Amino acid sequence: MNIKTYTAVDSFDEAYRLLKKSKKNKILGGGAWLKLSIKEVDHLISLEKLSLDQIQVNKDYLEIGALASLRDIEINKDILSLDGGILSQAISNIMGITIRNLATIGGSVMGRFSFSDILPALMVMDVELVFHHHKIVDLKTFLSSRDYLLDVLKYIRIKKQDRRSFFKKVSNTPLDFSIINMAITKGDRFNIAIGSQPGLVMLLEETMGFLNKQVKITDQIIEEACDIAIKESNLGNNIRASKAYRETLVRTYLKRGIKQVTS
Repeated sequence: MNIKTYTAVDSFDEAYRLLKKSKKNKILGGGAWLKLSIKEVDHLISLEKLSLDQIQVNKDYLEIGALASLRDIEINKDILSLDGGILSQAISNIMGITIRNLATIGGSVMGRFSFSDILPALMVMDVELVFHHHKIVDLKTFLSSRDYLLDVLKYIRIKKQDRRSFFKKVSNTPLDFSIINMAITKGDRFNIAIGSQPGLVMLLEETMGFLNKQVKITDQIIEEACDIAIKESNLGNNIRASKAYRETLVRTYLKRGIKQVTS
Protein backbone atom coordinates (compact mmCIF):
# COMPACT_ATOMS: atom_id res chain seq x y z
CA MET A 1 0.00 0.00 0.00
CA ASN A 2 1.23 3.47 -0.91
CA ILE A 3 0.34 6.26 1.57
CA LYS A 4 1.48 9.76 0.56
CA THR A 5 0.47 11.81 3.63
CA TYR A 6 -0.61 11.00 7.20
CA THR A 7 -2.36 13.36 9.63
CA ALA A 8 -3.66 12.82 13.16
CA VAL A 9 -6.41 15.44 13.20
CA ASP A 10 -7.41 17.60 16.17
CA SER A 11 -11.11 17.92 15.34
CA PHE A 12 -13.98 16.28 13.44
CA ASP A 13 -14.23 19.37 11.25
CA GLU A 14 -10.62 18.93 10.17
CA ALA A 15 -11.13 15.21 9.50
CA TYR A 16 -14.24 15.85 7.42
CA ARG A 17 -12.59 18.66 5.45
CA LEU A 18 -9.59 16.49 4.56
CA LEU A 19 -11.76 13.50 3.69
CA LYS A 20 -13.88 15.53 1.26
CA LYS A 21 -10.85 16.85 -0.62
CA SER A 22 -10.26 13.64 -2.57
CA LYS A 23 -11.73 10.16 -3.06
CA LYS A 24 -8.22 8.88 -2.37
CA ASN A 25 -8.21 10.39 1.14
CA LYS A 26 -9.21 7.81 3.75
CA ILE A 27 -10.03 7.60 7.47
CA LEU A 28 -7.84 5.17 9.43
CA GLY A 29 -9.66 2.71 11.69
CA GLY A 30 -7.64 -0.06 13.29
CA GLY A 31 -5.95 -0.92 10.01
CA ALA A 32 -6.74 -4.64 10.18
CA TRP A 33 -8.53 -4.78 6.81
CA LEU A 34 -7.03 -1.72 5.12
CA LYS A 35 -4.99 -3.62 2.55
CA LEU A 36 -8.03 -5.67 1.49
CA SER A 37 -9.83 -2.66 0.09
CA ILE A 38 -7.36 0.17 -0.54
CA LYS A 39 -4.14 0.19 -2.60
CA GLU A 40 -3.38 3.90 -2.97
CA VAL A 41 -4.02 6.59 -0.33
CA ASP A 42 -3.26 10.25 -0.91
CA HIS A 43 -4.01 11.34 2.68
CA LEU A 44 -4.54 8.92 5.56
CA ILE A 45 -6.53 10.58 8.36
CA SER A 46 -6.23 9.35 11.95
CA LEU A 47 -8.88 10.09 14.59
CA GLU A 48 -6.69 8.89 17.46
CA LYS A 49 -6.74 12.29 19.24
CA LEU A 50 -10.57 12.48 19.34
CA SER A 51 -11.25 10.03 22.23
CA LEU A 52 -13.36 7.64 20.16
CA ASP A 53 -12.21 4.44 21.87
CA GLN A 54 -14.71 4.61 24.74
CA ILE A 55 -17.93 2.67 25.43
CA GLN A 56 -20.49 4.86 27.18
CA VAL A 57 -23.63 3.58 28.93
CA ASN A 58 -26.69 5.85 28.93
CA LYS A 59 -30.22 5.32 30.19
CA ASP A 60 -31.67 3.85 26.99
CA TYR A 61 -28.65 2.93 24.87
CA LEU A 62 -24.93 2.18 24.67
CA GLU A 63 -22.68 4.42 22.62
CA ILE A 64 -19.55 2.80 21.21
CA GLY A 65 -16.80 5.05 19.89
CA ALA A 66 -15.75 4.29 16.34
CA LEU A 67 -12.18 3.49 17.47
CA ALA A 68 -13.21 1.01 20.18
CA SER A 69 -11.43 -2.26 19.49
CA LEU A 70 -13.43 -5.38 18.72
CA ARG A 71 -11.83 -7.10 21.71
CA ASP A 72 -12.90 -4.36 24.12
CA ILE A 73 -16.45 -4.62 22.76
CA GLU A 74 -16.41 -8.42 22.91
CA ILE A 75 -15.66 -8.56 26.65
CA ASN A 76 -17.60 -5.48 27.78
CA LYS A 77 -20.16 -6.58 30.38
CA ASP A 78 -22.79 -4.08 29.24
CA ILE A 79 -22.57 -5.24 25.63
CA LEU A 80 -22.76 -8.85 26.82
CA SER A 81 -26.16 -7.97 28.30
CA LEU A 82 -27.60 -6.71 24.99
CA ASP A 83 -29.85 -9.14 23.09
CA GLY A 84 -28.34 -12.21 24.70
CA GLY A 85 -24.79 -11.08 23.94
CA ILE A 86 -25.20 -11.56 20.17
CA LEU A 87 -22.70 -8.84 19.24
CA SER A 88 -20.04 -10.24 21.56
CA GLN A 89 -20.67 -13.72 20.17
CA ALA A 90 -20.33 -12.51 16.58
CA ILE A 91 -17.08 -10.70 17.37
CA SER A 92 -15.64 -13.75 19.16
CA ASN A 93 -15.76 -15.62 15.82
CA ILE A 94 -13.46 -13.13 14.08
CA MET A 95 -9.89 -14.35 13.55
CA GLY A 96 -7.81 -14.40 16.74
CA ILE A 97 -7.57 -12.09 19.73
CA THR A 98 -4.55 -10.33 18.21
CA ILE A 99 -6.65 -9.18 15.25
CA ARG A 100 -9.60 -8.29 17.49
CA ASN A 101 -7.28 -6.08 19.59
CA LEU A 102 -6.32 -4.22 16.41
CA ALA A 103 -9.58 -3.99 14.43
CA THR A 104 -12.09 -1.29 15.38
CA ILE A 105 -15.87 -1.25 15.21
CA GLY A 106 -15.79 1.88 13.03
CA GLY A 107 -13.44 0.34 10.49
CA SER A 108 -15.49 -2.85 10.44
CA VAL A 109 -18.76 -0.98 9.82
CA MET A 110 -17.43 1.56 7.31
CA GLY A 111 -15.64 -1.19 5.37
CA ARG A 112 -19.01 -2.80 4.57
CA PHE A 113 -17.22 -6.09 3.95
CA SER A 114 -19.33 -8.91 2.51
CA PHE A 115 -17.58 -11.37 4.84
CA SER A 116 -18.40 -9.34 7.98
CA ASP A 117 -19.66 -11.28 11.00
CA ILE A 118 -20.40 -8.01 12.81
CA LEU A 119 -22.90 -6.52 10.36
CA PRO A 120 -25.49 -9.35 10.61
CA ALA A 121 -25.50 -9.04 14.41
CA LEU A 122 -25.86 -5.25 14.26
CA MET A 123 -28.64 -5.54 11.66
CA VAL A 124 -30.90 -7.48 14.06
CA MET A 125 -30.23 -5.08 16.94
CA ASP A 126 -31.59 -1.53 17.24
CA VAL A 127 -28.57 0.36 15.88
CA GLU A 128 -27.95 3.92 14.78
CA LEU A 129 -24.74 5.36 13.35
CA VAL A 130 -23.75 8.85 14.46
CA PHE A 131 -21.82 10.75 11.78
CA HIS A 132 -20.18 14.16 11.87
CA HIS A 133 -22.03 15.58 8.85
CA HIS A 134 -25.09 13.34 8.30
CA LYS A 135 -25.73 13.06 12.05
CA ILE A 136 -27.89 10.00 12.91
CA VAL A 137 -28.40 7.31 10.25
CA ASP A 138 -29.90 3.84 10.75
CA LEU A 139 -27.72 0.91 9.71
CA LYS A 140 -29.98 -0.30 6.89
CA THR A 141 -29.98 3.15 5.28
CA PHE A 142 -26.20 3.37 5.60
CA LEU A 143 -25.72 0.03 3.85
CA SER A 144 -28.04 0.97 1.00
CA SER A 145 -26.05 4.03 -0.09
CA ARG A 146 -22.40 4.96 -0.60
CA ASP A 147 -23.08 8.61 0.28
CA TYR A 148 -22.10 8.08 3.92
CA LEU A 149 -18.64 6.76 3.06
CA LEU A 150 -17.50 10.38 2.63
CA ASP A 151 -18.36 11.21 6.22
CA VAL A 152 -16.69 10.67 9.59
CA LEU A 153 -18.30 7.98 11.75
CA LYS A 154 -18.19 8.99 15.42
CA TYR A 155 -20.29 6.45 17.34
CA ILE A 156 -22.37 3.33 17.03
CA ARG A 157 -25.45 3.70 19.20
CA ILE A 158 -27.31 0.54 20.32
CA LYS A 159 -30.66 0.64 22.08
CA LYS A 160 -30.79 -1.44 25.25
CA GLN A 161 -32.78 -4.62 24.55
CA ASP A 162 -32.66 -8.09 26.04
CA ARG A 163 -34.29 -10.29 23.41
CA ARG A 164 -33.59 -13.92 22.68
CA SER A 165 -30.94 -14.29 20.00
CA PHE A 166 -29.08 -16.70 17.75
CA PHE A 167 -25.83 -16.26 15.83
CA LYS A 168 -24.03 -18.71 13.58
CA LYS A 169 -20.90 -18.43 11.49
CA VAL A 170 -19.89 -21.26 9.16
CA SER A 171 -16.36 -21.24 7.77
CA ASN A 172 -13.85 -23.75 6.43
CA THR A 173 -11.49 -23.10 9.36
CA PRO A 174 -11.86 -21.06 12.57
CA LEU A 175 -9.59 -18.33 11.12
CA ASP A 176 -11.22 -18.20 7.68
CA PHE A 177 -13.90 -15.80 6.46
CA SER A 178 -17.50 -16.95 6.63
CA ILE A 179 -19.16 -19.17 4.05
CA ILE A 180 -22.43 -17.98 5.53
CA ASN A 181 -23.42 -16.19 8.71
CA MET A 182 -26.81 -15.61 10.27
CA ALA A 183 -28.20 -13.53 13.12
CA ILE A 184 -31.68 -13.66 14.66
CA THR A 185 -33.34 -11.75 17.49
CA LYS A 186 -36.84 -12.29 18.81
CA GLY A 187 -38.82 -10.09 21.15
CA ASP A 188 -42.21 -8.93 19.95
CA ARG A 189 -41.09 -9.80 16.42
CA PHE A 190 -38.44 -11.69 14.48
CA ASN A 191 -35.39 -9.94 13.04
CA ILE A 192 -33.29 -12.09 10.70
CA ALA A 193 -30.12 -11.10 8.83
CA ILE A 194 -27.83 -13.13 6.62
CA GLY A 195 -24.35 -12.34 5.33
CA SER A 196 -21.44 -13.82 3.35
CA GLN A 197 -23.90 -15.29 0.87
CA PRO A 198 -21.46 -14.19 -0.67
CA GLY A 199 -22.85 -10.64 -0.93
CA LEU A 200 -23.35 -7.85 1.58
CA VAL A 201 -25.50 -8.54 4.63
CA MET A 202 -29.27 -8.34 4.10
CA LEU A 203 -32.39 -8.46 6.23
CA LEU A 204 -34.72 -11.30 5.23
CA GLU A 205 -37.76 -9.03 5.05
CA GLU A 206 -40.16 -11.53 3.46
CA THR A 207 -39.15 -14.29 5.85
CA MET A 208 -39.52 -11.96 8.83
CA GLY A 209 -42.92 -10.77 7.60
CA PHE A 210 -44.15 -14.33 7.20
CA LEU A 211 -43.00 -15.37 10.69
CA ASN A 212 -44.22 -12.20 12.37
CA LYS A 213 -47.82 -12.74 11.26
CA GLN A 214 -47.99 -16.29 12.64
CA VAL A 215 -49.95 -16.99 15.81
CA LYS A 216 -47.92 -20.11 16.55
CA ILE A 217 -44.53 -21.24 15.22
CA THR A 218 -44.86 -24.90 14.21
CA ASP A 219 -42.45 -27.21 12.38
CA GLN A 220 -44.48 -26.69 9.20
CA ILE A 221 -44.27 -22.91 9.57
CA ILE A 222 -40.51 -23.16 10.05
CA GLU A 223 -40.19 -25.25 6.86
CA GLU A 224 -42.19 -22.66 4.93
CA ALA A 225 -40.03 -19.88 6.38
CA CYS A 226 -36.90 -21.71 5.21
CA ASP A 227 -38.31 -21.99 1.68
CA ILE A 228 -39.01 -18.24 1.65
CA ALA A 229 -35.55 -17.45 3.04
CA ILE A 230 -33.73 -19.47 0.39
CA LYS A 231 -35.69 -17.76 -2.39
CA GLU A 232 -35.18 -14.34 -0.80
CA SER A 233 -31.47 -14.71 -0.01
CA ASN A 234 -29.00 -13.63 -2.63
CA LEU A 235 -27.12 -16.93 -2.46
CA GLY A 236 -24.33 -17.61 -4.93
CA ASN A 237 -21.06 -19.38 -5.64
CA ASN A 238 -17.54 -18.30 -4.80
CA ILE A 239 -14.21 -19.94 -3.98
CA ARG A 240 -15.39 -20.85 -0.46
CA ALA A 241 -18.66 -22.62 -1.24
CA SER A 242 -21.31 -23.38 -3.83
CA LYS A 243 -24.82 -21.95 -3.95
CA ALA A 244 -26.25 -25.42 -3.25
CA TYR A 245 -24.12 -25.79 -0.11
CA ARG A 246 -25.15 -22.35 1.09
CA GLU A 247 -28.81 -23.27 0.59
CA THR A 248 -28.30 -26.32 2.82
CA LEU A 249 -26.61 -24.18 5.47
CA VAL A 250 -29.34 -21.54 5.43
CA ARG A 251 -32.07 -24.15 5.84
CA THR A 252 -30.20 -25.96 8.63
CA TYR A 253 -29.30 -22.94 10.74
CA LEU A 254 -32.48 -20.98 10.17
CA LYS A 255 -34.39 -23.95 11.59
CA ARG A 256 -32.10 -24.12 14.59
CA GLY A 257 -32.17 -20.38 15.10
CA ILE A 258 -35.95 -20.05 14.99
CA LYS A 259 -36.34 -22.91 17.44
CA GLN A 260 -33.70 -21.42 19.77
CA VAL A 261 -35.33 -17.99 19.97
CA THR A 262 -38.85 -19.37 20.37
CA SER A 263 -38.21 -22.23 22.81
